[in-house]
Amino acid sequence: MIERYTLPAMGQVWSEAHKYELWCRVETLVLAAHAEAGTVPADSVQPVRDAPPPTPEAVAAIEATTGHDVIAFLSAWADNTTPRAAAAYVHYGMTSSDLVDTGLALQLAEASDLLVARCTDLLMVLRDHALAHRSTLRAGRTHGIHAEPDVWGHRVADFAFGIDRCRDRLLRARAAVAVGKLSGPVGTYSNIDPAIETIVLTELGLRPADVATQVVLRDGIATWVCALALIATVCEAIALEIRHGQRTEVAELAEPFGSGQKGSSAMPHKKNPVRSERIAGLARIVRAQVVPVMEGIPLWHERDISHSSTERVALPDAAIATDFLLDQTTSLMTGLVVDAARMRANLDSSHGLIYTSAVLLELVSGGMSREDAYALVQAAAMDTWQSGLPFRETLRKHAAGTDLELDEVRLDEVCSPEHYVRRLGQVFDRLEKLG
Repeated sequence: MIERYTLPAMGQVWSEAHKYELWCRVETLVLAAHAEAGTVPADSVQPVRDAPPPTPEAVAAIEATTGHDVIAFLSAWADNTTPRAAAAYVHYGMTSSDLVDTGLALQLAEASDLLVARCTDLLMVLRDHALAHRSTLRAGRTHGIHAEPDVWGHRVADFAFGIDRCRDRLLRARAAVAVGKLSGPVGTYSNIDPAIETIVLTELGLRPADVATQVVLRDGIATWVCALALIATVCEAIALEIRHGQRTEVAELAEPFGSGQKGSSAMPHKKNPVRSERIAGLARIVRAQVVPVMEGIPLWHERDISHSSTERVALPDAAIATDFLLDQTTSLMTGLVVDAARMRANLDSSHGLIYTSAVLLELVSGGMSREDAYALVQAAAMDTWQSGLPFRETLRKHAAGTDLELDEVRLDEVCSPEHYVRRLGQVFDRLEKLG
C-alpha cells in the first residue's frame, strides 16, 4: 500500500524490519526449547538471542543470490551472531513455512488488534451520534424517493450495529488466524518434537494448527480478509449515505470542511464529499483481496507457493486500507454537519405524500377494503404529484362523492412524523448498551 494511505502503527506491523524481528523471536524460542530438551547445545542460545535482527537491506543483498528469502534471512542473521558458529542450530528441524506461517500469524494478530480498536472507536462515535439525533426528523427514503418519516439517529443506529457485528466477526477471525505450525517438512514432525511446537506457540500466544502439511490451510486467512472486506463495506455504506445527503438539492449532511481547504481547482464554491468518496474507493481495494486470498486454499499436494506472492500484497494492502478507512470514517462522523432544519424542510416538501401509508391503514381500520383504500389514496397521491396541491386537499377531493367521511382530527394525528417514529425507543435502548 502506498504511503498516502498507510498509518504509522499498521505500517509498522507490515514492515520488513518488523517481520524479521518476529522471525528472530520465533527462531530464538524454538532454539531455546530445543536446548531445554537437550536437542542442541545450551550455549548456542544466548549468542543467538543477543544477535540483532538483520536489516531488510542485508537480507535483500543475500536473496539476490540465493533467490530464497528465508535462507537469506538466516544467513544475514548468522552474520550478526557472535560467535557465528552458534547460528548453526538456528532453524533446527524446521522448514521455511514453519517460520513464515508462524510469523505471519503474529502479524495478523497484531493487525487485528489495531483494527478491533479502530472498530471500537468508530462504534462509540456512531452510537453517540445516533443517540444525539434520536429526535432529528428526516424523510426515510427507498429507491431514493421519500417513503415515510424517520429520524436521522435511526439511520445511524443501523450503521452502529453493523460495525458492532463487524467487530465481532473480526474477533472471531483473529482467533482463526492466530495459528502457527512448527511441524517440519510436510508437517509430519519428522525432525522436531511436537512438544517444541506446543511450548513455542504457547509463548507466542498462538495455538498449534490442528493439522498442517507444509503450510497451514488458508481458510482461516481467507476468513480474516472477508471480515476486513465487510468492515470496509459497512464504512462505505456510511460514506454513501453522507454523499447522498451532501448533494446540493438534498443538503441535509456535510463533511467537515476545514479552514483553508479547497474543493475544486476551477470552482471556488465547491465543498465536495471527498472523504466519503475516498472511503468508497478504498473499500474496493479491500474487497478486491478476497478472491485472490481465497484461491490460496487449494495448493498442490502438501504445498506450493502460489499463495505466497498473493499474500505478500493482499494481506498488507487489506489491513492497511481497512485501518485507514476506519480512521477516515471515524473522523468523518466526528465532524459531520447535520442540518436538522433542512431535513424537516425536505420531509415536508412532498406536500404530505409521505403520510400515505398511515392514511391507507386508517381507511382500512375504518372499514374500507384494502383495494378500495389503496385506489383512493393512490389517486389522491398522483394528483398531488401532478398538481402540487397538498395531499390532504387531493384526498378530500377524491373522497368527495363517496360514502367516506374523513375524520380530520384523526388525520391530523396520523399525518404527523411523530406518528411514524413513536416506537423507535426500543432501538435506542439497545443502542445505549453497545460498547
